[in-house]
Amino acid sequence: MNPPSPARRRTRPQPAAATCRPDHTVLQLDLALQGGGSHGAFTWGVLDRLLDEEWLEVAGISGTSAGAMNAVVLASGLMDGGREGAKRALHRFWQRVAQLSPFQGLPGTAADHPLTRWAAPWLEPMQQAASLWSGQFSPYQFNPLNLNPLRTVLNDTVDFERVRNCHKTLLFISATQVRTGALRVFDQRVLTADVVLASACLPQLFQAVEIEGEAYWDGGYAGNPSLLPLINESPADDLLLVQINPIERATVPTTVGDILDRVSEITFNASLIKELRSLALLQELLVDEVTPGHCFHHPLLQRVQALRTHLLDGGQALVSLGARTKTQTHWPFLQRLHSLGVQAADQWLATQGEALGQRSSFNLHQVLAP
Repeated sequence: MNPPSPARRRTRPQPAAATCRPDHTVLQLDLALQGGGSHGAFTWGVLDRLLDEEWLEVAGISGTSAGAMNAVVLASGLMDGGREGAKRALHRFWQRVAQLSPFQGLPGTAADHPLTRWAAPWLEPMQQAASLWSGQFSPYQFNPLNLNPLRTVLNDTVDFERVRNCHKTLLFISATQVRTGALRVFDQRVLTADVVLASACLPQLFQAVEIEGEAYWDGGYAGNPSLLPLINESPADDLLLVQINPIERATVPTTVGDILDRVSEITFNASLIKELRSLALLQELLVDEVTPGHCFHHPLLQRVQALRTHLLDGGQALVSLGARTKTQTHWPFLQRLHSLGVQAADQWLATQGEALGQRSSFNLHQVLAP
């Protein structure tokens, strides 16, 4: 991996050949990684592809839920073996996640398996019954021992001591404080498995995670992910949002399951949209009010003015999968998501990569206008 800049604080489908900048300089890039269950394997593919670009250096990562898991695994791997170490760590993590899947022993994807096709007419009512059942019982009742297999996966694949002392990138992990509903962003100096599990704690499935006497739920409720820590503390002026929760859907949901899925998507995008709109408004005000050469009294305003934003999402490929597939963790499905991520990142680099270091390729005003 390339040496850090002085300004810093501290078996898959083959991608296209790595590109390089004409001047051979390294560009620092911040990553904002959304949560979204097993669809985080799409982000795994994106990260794998970005790691091929030696001219790109990840200065900081803000992650929530699955995004938080990808972030800590990446940092642990970077400390263990640079770019290749990060790739190995990500592959190992998602492979361990797949080993928890009830479909792991079936050939092909679960959707392609004859058993799944035979059961298809009953899946919708079964899912509705499961939702009704989970609405009647809390995880404190149906999971009194508070078992979470992801804890074992994290402890098996992440060296948190290395993560806390990582000097190759900055990490910021979001969780929602249950008592106040406020966002808390944990920086890497305090990261543990509990912090990551708190960031991914869906209250319908798991008991709240207690840290320093406070209970926490999924960070997606308050910041999915939070962008301000990157703007405020990272030296990079380019910020790439990897989005796996679609903001728009073409049709109005009509079934119980589809309605619940859409409500979940809206909920977990709300904080991000609000933050992006605030950034857009602030940048607009700075353009209108600040003259060239203006000296800012607060450095954050200079950081916002210099910020270049970029967006990489799953597009129709993820939209077509539906929100309910976020709980599918069998290996062929995760590999498919990984491939989609590699392809999406490859296309983004080919079409938008030249904007890095030059200008924003994601127009906040146009995309987020009501």
